[in-house]
Amino acid sequence: MSEKNPFKLFVAHEFTENAEYSRVFEYLESRDNFFYLNYSNPEAVTPSAGQEAMQDAIREQIRNVEVVIVPAGMLTNKAPLVEFEMNVAQAFDKPIVLIQPFGATMSIPKAALEVAANIVEWNDRAITDAIRQAARGEDTAQWDVIEFDMEDFKIDKD
Repeated sequence: MSEKNPFKLFVAHEFTENAEYSRVFEYLESRDNFFYLNYSNPEAVTPSAGQEAMQDAIREQIRNVEVVIVPAGMLTNKAPLVEFEMNVAQAFDKPIVLIQPFGATMSIPKAALEVAANIVEWNDRAITDAIRQAARGEDTAQWDVIEFDMEDFKIDKD
């Protein structure tokens, strides 16, 4: 993955401003050397355009992506548009990365759990690793380096 070959992403939205939608991009932008194109466009149509216009816009936005990202917090209140986006992702055979609810305890609908390729926490590395794996099958085995101060481990031999 490089600037010349960015990941093509769709992030679930309901054609309205949403904190969960915006938060996904905050996390993606915090990762160095992670390049993506955002195909989701919550401003493509207004809800007053009607259900069919919104569904057509969603189909067009999802058609050419590699991964669909769904913040599970958006699945509350039986969000029919987000459920439709997940159905379109399945119809186009696009993997779904489900991000667990942010700072809340809520049940994720069983149907969403069953269709998700990956389910991750709100963690920039976990999200980008899940995207890499779901989109291109990239193994993202990364190691955390923990440095110890060896002075803390000196043993007196007296």
